[in-house]
Amino acid sequence: MNKYYATTPIYYVNDVPHIGHTYTTIAADVITRFYKQIGYDARLLTGADEHGAKIEEAAKKHNLKPQQYVDQISSEFKQIWDKLNINYSRFIRTTDEDHIKIVQGFLQKMYENDAIDQNPRLYKGLYCVGHEKFMSPEELTDGVCSEHKTKPIEYAEENYYFKLSKFQDQLETLISSDEINVRPIARKNEVLGKIKQGLEDISISRASLEWGIPLPFDNKHTVYVWIDALINYYTYGKEKGIWPADLHLVGKDILWFHSIIWPAMLLSINEETPKQVFAHGFFTINGQKMSKTIGNVIKPEELITKYGVDGTRYVLLSAFPFGEDGDFSWEYLDRSFNADLANGLGNLIARIAKLAEKVNFKVTETTEIFDPLVSQKLKELKFSEALTFIWQDIAALDKKINEVQPWKLETAELTEFLSESSIKIRSIALSLKPFLPETAEKILTQFSGEVKSGPSLFPRIR
Repeated sequence: MNKYYATTPIYYVNDVPHIGHTYTTIAADVITRFYKQIGYDARLLTGADEHGAKIEEAAKKHNLKPQQYVDQISSEFKQIWDKLNINYSRFIRTTDEDHIKIVQGFLQKMYENDAIDQNPRLYKGLYCVGHEKFMSPEELTDGVCSEHKTKPIEYAEENYYFKLSKFQDQLETLISSDEINVRPIARKNEVLGKIKQGLEDISISRASLEWGIPLPFDNKHTVYVWIDALINYYTYGKEKGIWPADLHLVGKDILWFHSIIWPAMLLSINEETPKQVFAHGFFTINGQKMSKTIGNVIKPEELITKYGVDGTRYVLLSAFPFGEDGDFSWEYLDRSFNADLANGLGNLIARIAKLAEKVNFKVTETTEIFDPLVSQKLKELKFSEALTFIWQDIAALDKKINEVQPWKLETAELTEFLSESSIKIRSIALSLKPFLPETAEKILTQFSGEVKSGPSLFPRIR
């Protein structure tokens, strides 16, 4: 059996789950469900990134120990993904014992392969706790992090360094040739442009932070949070025998870590690199960046309450092309839900089912295949385009009903019309299954055997 291994970024647990996390995770779930549906052994890995200075600081503010704090927040993420019907294979946490052991073994190999300096170097620089990364003066605005509105900490201590510069030529070749397929193409060009400017060795440890994984070759140091987090993909993939990853689905703000630092780490221990790294865009709400201060953060619970699970999955992925920046608003989401789900799909199913019930119509056994146009778009991660194809079929069948006026037909003609329509409806449901798993299953069940009308799939939002 062919295998397919997809991952989301493991979300930093100092953040509460919001629409950005939700969007990425639903997309990853859809692509994994699609590959399962066409016969692959498909796995989805998601989880929680739980180490670092920001976690340690947040735990103190809540009067909790770091482990207690991450237990609490990780539980919230897991509950939300379960509510959204995310069919993950594992919810990994970077505090899991097997991950800690894998991280230490991985770094020991890097050290033995001379990919890490044998001794620490003194590092002086500016460290943004919010980003959990070192920042250059050029990245700051008037000496302040423009995103977190805080002044980075002046930092000086001895760190171990990963010799990233050793892998510059190899990485450029792999990405240029699409052996590591960085997409969208604009992101590939951006990454290659930065590589050509030259790669510098990077710090991979902290000597002043306890909340982290101790280095195996020097336990006075803990692993830098981003290095620890990246190895999670390997922890699961190697354990299950499905390495390398077929797809890392990430936000474009962490593309550099996933397309440069992570592949270089793998090359340093002679492991295979991920096949594809796809970076989606940033989101705004009514044209403004999401902000707790402004109060415009949309939480997944709010979406589920308003649109239901499948409604949430639909309105997010249909909103704009995957990979591009996009803007959400409640008004847009309401319109999308009403037009496409309540008035479109829901109304179509109700019309056909009502006609079928009147004449005790039974669906005979049929064999459907996944729509090849939808299949191709999903393989290209073009979720909104795949949905457009499906909704064109819905609109075409709706139009045919209006033209044929089947309620005026004699029984024999009506039965023929219902037979053709039921085959099309089952085909539509099959294509919808990765996106709207519960709804698709309801439709397939309803149009199996004797068709009965039922409650509206998607009640209109007022």
